[in-house]
Amino acid sequence: MAELSAQGATGTDGVRDEYMAQTRRKRLYSGLLLIVFVALMVAGFQTADARNAGGFWDGWHNILDFPAQVWGEAAEKAHELPGHLVTFFPALVETVNIAAASTLLGTLLAIVFSLLSTRGLARWPRLIPVFRRLMDIMRAIPEIVIALILIFVLGGGPVPAMIAIAFHTVGALGKLFSEVNENASLQPVEGLQSVGASWPQRMLLGVMPQVAPNYLSYALLRFEINIRASAILGFVGAGGIGYELKNAMSWGQGQFDESAAIFILLFLTIVFFDQISSYYRERLTKGKLA
Repeated sequence: MAELSAQGATGTDGVRDEYMAQTRRKRLYSGLLLIVFVALMVAGFQTADARNAGGFWDGWHNILDFPAQVWGEAAEKAHELPGHLVTFFPALVETVNIAAASTLLGTLLAIVFSLLSTRGLARWPRLIPVFRRLMDIMRAIPEIVIALILIFVLGGGPVPAMIAIAFHTVGALGKLFSEVNENASLQPVEGLQSVGASWPQRMLLGVMPQVAPNYLSYALLRFEINIRASAILGFVGAGGIGYELKNAMSWGQGQFDESAAIFILLFLTIVFFDQISSYYRERLTKGKLA
């Protein structure tokens, strides 16, 4: 009996020692990773500061000068603010339309790409790596790079922005949708295949009812992101309220009240769509959407 107790104590000590050894290794690796991260951050900041036109430490105390000028001029011309809001509202509608159209187009193409890149669902299984790499490329290229190329080819306007955002949306949503597809049950698909259903019919009737709530949730989230992206692309001549903001800021002092009006419109729009999207995404994930 004593021998069994001694063996049990020895086994417990061994487990404890192994656990402590793993804990020490984990702490060591975490410490090394933290050191590498801090070193990279410091090196990156020094490089950026050295290449900056002025220098961060020389100009950081002026960081609030521009907001103060905008706020001061907006306060002085507060009576003109409602008129500016009305003036720039059509540009805001154009920005939202760009985001909506690009999200819709990108979502539809992302559904197709995700189904073609999911094992067990793909129409051509050997081409799964090809479709996945295509989505990687779409995801890797920033929208602003695509927009600049398209503006050079097509000229300025909302069309290059819509195509650029839709292109990036396909890659981003396609990746998320393919992960959702992997959790779908294959039994309905196999049942439809046994009665002679075509591949589009199997996807539409066997897969889509299972994944549609998650698809819609991710699409709403992407719509929020695309509103911000469409506003940013306006700075490179892609139209929308971002283009108006660039012009107002380029004129400098004397037009800062217009910049303030555009900032307010953007802020209210992003908050509005963020709240609406969050509400419906929460209901979708909980299965409460009628």
